[in-house]
Amino acid sequence: MATGGCYTLWMADTARTEAWLRGPVEGIDGILLPVAHALIQAREDLQDLATLVPHDQLWVKPGGAASVGFHIQHLGGALDRLFTYARGERLNDIQKAAFKMEAAPADPSPTAETLVAATTAQLDGGLAQLRATSHDRVLDDRSVGRAGLPSTVLGLLFHAAEHTTRHTGQATTTARILAGSPAA
Repeated sequence: MATGGCYTLWMADTARTEAWLRGPVEGIDGILLPVAHALIQAREDLQDLATLVPHDQLWVKPGGAASVGFHIQHLGGALDRLFTYARGERLNDIQKAAFKMEAAPADPSPTAETLVAATTAQLDGGLAQLRATSHDRVLDDRSVGRAGLPSTVLGLLFHAAEHTTRHTGQATTTARILAGSPAA
């Protein structure tokens, strides 16, 4: 059994019940619970990950794959953009600029804890928006991007949950690969 480093992330806290098995989330309509559960689980997984990724490995791209830093930074930004569209709003200039900067670290590069804190704030904002989302509005039409591609409130929220889960898993897997590499 491996010990120390990132590996403890996958061995730790097996007694913690996954979010989707904890039941209702206060203030969130039942139709939106899968979205809420995905955001809660991602928040917890990222918080576990934050303290385990050494700063010098945060932006490493093993085998050309995206870095842990990218996944954390991108999932927060994408969540913000998707929830903006779900509200029926257009992206603002700050969101557009942030999108262009997601693939690379700022200078000086933030720590994993800093990235996770910013992403956690986005996840918490998403949960607040879910609490404010009315059951009778989830099938309302929404437009996505400059092309105005068709979706619905529920479609956007579901995709935000799926996208968040995907990038959380990719960040976790990349961290695990780095922890097992000779340079780790």
